[in-house]
Order: sequence, then C-alpha cells, then structure tokens
Amino acid sequence: QVQLVESGGGLVQAGGSLRVSCAASGRTFRNYAMGWFRQAPGKERELVAAISSGGSAYAADSVKGRFTISRDNAKNTVYLQMNSLKPEDTAVYYCAAKRTPFSSTYYRTPDEYDYWGQGTQVTVSS
Repeated sequence: QVQLVESGGGLVQAGGSLRVSCAASGRTFRNYAMGWFRQAPGKERELVAAISSGGSAYAADSVKGRFTISRDNAKNTVYLQMNSLKPEDTAVYYCAAKRTPFSSTYYRTPDEYDYWGQGTQVTVSS
C-alpha cells in the first residue's frame, strides 16, 4: 500500500511556470512507475507524463517541450515541472503509482495504475 500526496498547484498567468510534487509513503518507491494525469471539467482524465521505475520518461504531445517529469527516489517524490503554461492546461492534476519491477517501462492509461493521489488544482489565467 502506498499513499500519494500532491502539492504545488495554484493560479498562474499564461506563459508562467509551476512545479507540482507528489510525495509517496513507503520504503519501496523505486519499485513504482509513476504518472501525472489531469482532468478538466467535463473531460476525461488524460495522461500528461509518465516515468518508469528506472527513470525513463514520457510526455504527451500536448505538453512535450513544456512539461518535464522527474523523480527523486531518495525523497520518495515525483515532480512535474510545467513551463509556458496555457489556459488549456487548467485542470486538476493527479499523481498515480503502479508497483512494478525495476524497469524502463512506463504506463500511459489510468487503468494500469494502482494508487492515486487526491489531486491538486492548476489554474492558468489568460
């Protein structure tokens, strides 16, 4: 069992930057693949970025070149650095974890993840 707590959301102007963090409980964080998803009102939850337990990263086309996912296994934390934010990035951002052997495999669909955080609101004003 792992608990995920997101932080760092807020209100930012278009073109600005924000970093959201997700702290995980437990002592086996290195054996979890992690993902950041977002959900805007009236829309389905979508993958923003994912990172394997071994550190291989993936970013959705809509955020590629603007958002970067990273992890610090010593701090049991995964980060999402968001630059050049746009109003369409406004959503609740969720952190997710999937227990997996140490590997380069990341996961792209919500159903593949075992644990979820409570979400943090990111609002980008125009």
